[in-house]
Amino acid sequence: MDSIQRSLTALDHHQPDRVPVSLPNFLVTARLMDTQDFAAFFQDGEAMAEGQVKAWKRFGHDVLIIENGTAALAAACGVQVVYQSDSAPVAKLPAIQSLDEVDRLEIPDPHTQPLLKQMLLATRRVVEQVGNQAFIMGRADQGPFSLACEIRGMDQLMMDIALGEQPERIHQLLDYCRRVVYRYALAQIEQGAHCTSIGDSPSGPDLLSPRHYRTYAYPHVKKLAADLRAQGMRLSYHLCGTATPIIGDMVNTNCLLIEIDQQEEMAVCKQAAKGKATLIGTIDPSGVMAKGTPDLVVEKCRQAIDLLAPGGGFFLGPGCALPATTPDENIDAMLETAKNYGVY
Repeated sequence: MDSIQRSLTALDHHQPDRVPVSLPNFLVTARLMDTQDFAAFFQDGEAMAEGQVKAWKRFGHDVLIIENGTAALAAACGVQVVYQSDSAPVAKLPAIQSLDEVDRLEIPDPHTQPLLKQMLLATRRVVEQVGNQAFIMGRADQGPFSLACEIRGMDQLMMDIALGEQPERIHQLLDYCRRVVYRYALAQIEQGAHCTSIGDSPSGPDLLSPRHYRTYAYPHVKKLAADLRAQGMRLSYHLCGTATPIIGDMVNTNCLLIEIDQQEEMAVCKQAAKGKATLIGTIDPSGVMAKGTPDLVVEKCRQAIDLLAPGGGFFLGPGCALPATTPDENIDAMLETAKNYGVY
């Protein structure tokens, strides 16, 4: 099988020739390009595309994930974002100071907003060059809850939820964020990407109780997934941290892929997702991939394959974005393990 056939077979909950490998490696691509200024690189669509293709030619992974971090949509919605010279951009100052300001928020047009245009250009260029050879995931940046945290400020939104004084306004903000994500996701697919994806980590149990997750985050992700699926589009859903207590809810959003990290109870996740969603993960991007040895990478990859690969419905990969310092030989070890040990 080629990478596209392999990925689609896993998505259909069948067994491909081997386990596909997904690499959230946007920081690694900057290093491979010998980038001296990450800030400029992550605002340049042509450069980001070149880095993605260069990494694919170097490592031969199945899934290319086009992104520049967690702040592209936030910036388009009025959040003050700082582009760092040696790392990913970060959201700094929220766009609104009160939930009563939600009414004035406008949905950005990804085809005209400068940074989003560059992100779409990056996806389009990657599709043009390798879209018939690899599975392309054009990331739609953040999920509704994560984007709301950036627009309102995470501490402020968590306090809003804890106080419970304006639940309708919170849902209004989340609905706005869902519509922003939906429009950007459509634009990513229009560039030719096979799939889109969101990260919604602040809604996970490490920060938000399962009860509040089900009240605030879950319904908006579920609607987003339904709206995209109605358009024939695939959505991948990522949470960092310990998502095991809500893994059943994540699967019930009907997202086709669920990205989980190294903290999960893999057997529980496998049982919850079986026949319903394809899992991606779960190798520690820092402690194993960036700081470990190739032998440790092989060990952890084999453990994940043993627990998550049987029956299909699994992509091997890091549980979150790889640090720029990740050694090439550790990435090679992941790919080689999939090829040598992940065969069905």
